[in-house]
Amino acid sequence: MTDRPTIFAIDFGTSNSLLTAASPTRIFPPAPLDPDASDPTILRSALYFRRLEEGHFGTAAVRALTADGFQGRLIRSVKRHLPSKSFTTTRVANKQATLEDLIGAFLRTMRERANRHYEVDVSRVVMGRPARFSNDASEDALAEQRLEGAARRAGFTEITFCPEPVAAAYDFAEDLVEPKVVLVADLGAGTSDFTVVRMRREGFSQGDVLAVGGVAVAGDALDGALVRSVVAPHFGAGAKYRVAFGHNDLEMPMSLVTLLASPGDLTVTDRGATLRMLETIRSGLVDKSDRARLDRFVALVEDGLGFLLYEGVEAAKRRLSDALETPLVVDEPSLAFEATATSAGLQTSSERQVDAILDVMMRTIETAGLSPDDIEILCLTGGTSRMPLLASAIEKRVPRAATRRLKSFHSVVQGLARRAKEIA
Repeated sequence: MTDRPTIFAIDFGTSNSLLTAASPTRIFPPAPLDPDASDPTILRSALYFRRLEEGHFGTAAVRALTADGFQGRLIRSVKRHLPSKSFTTTRVANKQATLEDLIGAFLRTMRERANRHYEVDVSRVVMGRPARFSNDASEDALAEQRLEGAARRAGFTEITFCPEPVAAAYDFAEDLVEPKVVLVADLGAGTSDFTVVRMRREGFSQGDVLAVGGVAVAGDALDGALVRSVVAPHFGAGAKYRVAFGHNDLEMPMSLVTLLASPGDLTVTDRGATLRMLETIRSGLVDKSDRARLDRFVALVEDGLGFLLYEGVEAAKRRLSDALETPLVVDEPSLAFEATATSAGLQTSSERQVDAILDVMMRTIETAGLSPDDIEILCLTGGTSRMPLLASAIEKRVPRAATRRLKSFHSVVQGLARRAKEIA
């Protein structure tokens, strides 16, 4: 039957995930995956487990974490670990779980909710994927292999991948009046992806895709930059300590600061090993007034409160889109602190990350055999594209291009659905 979906399209994102469906004759509206969200079609990529067999996802994950008194495991930004060869398993309750287990449980919930909504049983899917999970080819292949394994655990038997910026270009094509050279910049939480494509109103062929590039630096990395500059001092960064029987003053290891500045790593860290490192520092503090700061870091790891910390960080980052400065406040009692974040400070602290994004964009244009002046339309999509700091930096690099903004959350999944309809 062509009046019901025969294939799904999934945009599994670092921060948010969406699903829509297609048949050979039509594309369906996105499925309402999270009835408690302000937009039910957007399922936050948050996973919460008390037991591996019993997961909560999206808004329900955050609610369950609070209801359980922070006893379980809330995991966010799990997508960013897909290319990591060092990530093999993480402990959930008393079991070791692979990335395929965790993401598979999430995708299975998406599939089951969509099947109920559309009143079908679909096992075919077009999955979005970044242009590059990693610049290392073996890591990129590993990431796609893991994502395919997760999709199979979710019950999908026929899995097709489509680069997310190419999918965004599909969604954009129908708005064109005449052929144009378009740069699609898909700026998400985990990756920044770029596609240079010659586009016509009727769409484009694979031969029209002139270049695709990407880098695993995006919104989460900008959050991390804000954490390093504004938050880390409140958690003991820079505190001096001595080890037992030692005489030299040491400073908090950079590995701990890096952990603090990575929302994805913070939610899957080995708590025992991290707490032992923190206790070594806390017990050997040179200045005892630093103890309250170390206590915050200990509570953050011990009670799994990284989600609450980054809620405050992301809220401050969003406000800096419209303000020169804003308070950065976390009011959870064991973490409580207040600092001031400024747009100038964010620009300075994120300079390296922004340069990395711009560098891969320029290399993608060069790979297409074009110059920046050849770009006629700059198409911005993804949640991080809303940051004026980054959007304006990109616009300056392609000065002759007219800027168009897609629906930040739905453009990729709509493009994936167009691809799904082609192969349904």
